[in-house]
This record gives sequence, C-alpha cells and structure tokens, in this order.
Amino acid sequence: MTEQRVRWGILATGGIAAAFTADLVDLPDAEVVAVASRTEESAKAFAERFGIERAYGDWGALAEDADIDVVYVATPHSAHRVAAGLCLEAGRNVLCEKAFTLNAREAEELVALARERGSFLMEAMWMYCNPLIRRLKALVDDGAIGEVRSVQADFGLAGPFPPSHRLRDPAQGGGALLDLGVYPVSFTQLLLGEPSDIAARATLSEEGVDLQTGALLSWDSGALASVHCSIIGGTATSASVTGSLGRIDIPYGFFFPDRFVLHRDGRDPEEFKAEAGPRNSLKHEAVEVMRALRAGETESPLVPLDGTLAVMRTMDTIRERVGVRYPQEVAGEAVTPA
Repeated sequence: MTEQRVRWGILATGGIAAAFTADLVDLPDAEVVAVASRTEESAKAFAERFGIERAYGDWGALAEDADIDVVYVATPHSAHRVAAGLCLEAGRNVLCEKAFTLNAREAEELVALARERGSFLMEAMWMYCNPLIRRLKALVDDGAIGEVRSVQADFGLAGPFPPSHRLRDPAQGGGALLDLGVYPVSFTQLLLGEPSDIAARATLSEEGVDLQTGALLSWDSGALASVHCSIIGGTATSASVTGSLGRIDIPYGFFFPDRFVLHRDGRDPEEFKAEAGPRNSLKHEAVEVMRALRAGETESPLVPLDGTLAVMRTMDTIRERVGVRYPQEVAGEAVTPA
C-alpha cells in the first residue's frame, strides 16, 4: 500500500461486487488491480467492464496476489467463511460482505484468524459508515432523546422469488433473515448492544428457509426492539427510536437514509438531511477501510468485530427460535466453492 493509493482485489463478480467496484473506481486514492471468480470467463468479463488489470479464475490465486492491499469478498454469505479465510490465511486484509457468515461459529473463526495474523478484517456493514446514521447515533449517545426505550426497524422485498433463487436456497444461506434482517438487527444493536433475551416467529418455505421473520429483542434496561424482515412483502424499510425525552424517525430506507426527523418534547420537529450525492453510495465504507489501513488499524471503530460477532449471535438465536438450519450446519462443515 502506498501513502496515496490502496490497491483492491475483488472476490466475486455479482451485482454487489459491481456496485462496490463502480464506487471504488471513482475514488482517487483507490485502485482496483485484480478480480477473481469461480470461472476465468466471468472474471475476465468483469475486468474488462471496469478496466481491471488482472483476472483470476479461482479464489486462491487472488488471495496469493501480494500486490493487493485489501480484498473485498462479495460472494453469497454461505461462502464467506471459505473465501475470507483463504485471503486471511494468505496474509491479505479483508472487507467481507454481510451477513458476515452463515453463523456465529464461522464468524468467530474468521475473527480469530484475522487477530492471529494481525490482518485487517471488517464486515461490509455500509449502514454503520453512513454519515447520517453516524449523526443519528451521536444524537442518541449524547442523550438527545433521553434513555432509549424502544427501537423498531423493518426490511422487506415484495418478491416473489422462485424456489431456484438464492434467497430460497438453504445451501446458499437463503431466507429473509441473513440477507435482509441483518439490517434491522444491526441497526438495533448499534444503539442498544446485544440483547439479553429474544423471542421470534417466522413463516418458512417448503425448502426450510424463512420467508418472513419477526423478532422481539429485550434488554436488562427494560428496552425493547421489534425487528421484521420479509422476502414475500415489500415493507416501508422504516425505523424509529423512542427515548424517554423524544423520538427519531427514519421514514424510508433506514439503512441508507436521505433524512431523519428528531422529535423532542416541547420543541418543533427537527429534520436532518443527508449530504448531496447518491443515497446508495458504498464509498463511505471503502473510505473507512482505507483510513484504517493507513492508520495501521486491524479493525474499524465504526464496524468493530465484537459488534459483528454479537449480531451473528443474535441471528443464530432467532434462527434457532424459528427452526431454520442450513445443510452445512447439519453436516458440521463449511461451504466449499462450487
């Protein structure tokens, strides 16, 4: 890594990899130098699309490329343990998409490996790096709405998704919770930390994944949170945080908001708006990774690994409550790339 530019490798060539790479190439201090896919054909097509110098037809070759400062892992989450593990074993720093892994056990293995190797590792929870979400958290931490009493957050897509879709495929970690529910759970735990108790219900598909899930999280402080996710109904993707002295509402798209409204007792509502630019920009998390690497940090204070582990434990418990288990967990082994 030079002082001026951070060299990125992209592992996987799907939609989120393309969106992240498109934002990376717009950053003057980022350089995308290599991409890998399970097929050389896919890697070369992606490389041509974004002007990337090297294309690999297997993940291991990318992991062994010593000219890469950090690898962005964008496979389905069922393969995160294998893909990120390959990179960490080879001494690469890693930004890994969410859900971080299939379960807390796999997440703990990756975190332990990164800490053992002294490598940087971060979950790509772009919401935590969003300036407006950071402003909201600062207001809550500073007591703007008093003691937090409750949080509500939802994320649902209308679908319908056919049984062949990855969101319906147990082998790929399908279901609403890991793909969408990770956002309301992470938003809630950003403000309240790990819950002390969890109740949950779900509608399951014939394949055994959750089509929609609702959970009630509780804390020893008396705070409660209601979270919901769905792949069979489009929801408002809204969030609300209620405290003893007021409330903060995000009316739409809480994980990439363009505004939120602060309501305080005895005062007029106060609106906070996002900076100019696209709402769906992934640049903020890329900038945070590069800042941390230049500072010699092995994890980000905005997306701490202990927080990622806590979210994975919560989602494990929710899946246990609703009866969702993936084939790899039944077999007791990690997914290998197809």
